[in-house]
Amino acid sequence: MALASLAALLLAAGYAVLCAIRPFAPCRKCTGTGVRLTRRDKVKLCRRCHGQRYRLRLGRRLLNTGRDIHHAGTRRPHRYDTDEEITPWP
Repeated sequence: MALASLAALLLAAGYAVLCAIRPFAPCRKCTGTGVRLTRRDKVKLCRRCHGQRYRLRLGRRLLNTGRDIHHAGTRRPHRYDTDEEITPWP
């Protein structure tokens, strides 16, 4: 059981490193080409990646969302709460 937990932890850590290093992956819908063929052999831009050929990985999306939530819920320190001297207006 401990070996399975260690393997899952290493797998999650490896995926987190992959998301940090390479946040974008090829689009799965258009296989990284940016275009799709319709039923009538008409070429259209891929709706999922909008022709960009890449998509944001799920792990990176979760990381960005967590960072945004943390940033929104954290107050910035007030400038008068610091130990710095405030120079008067000349």
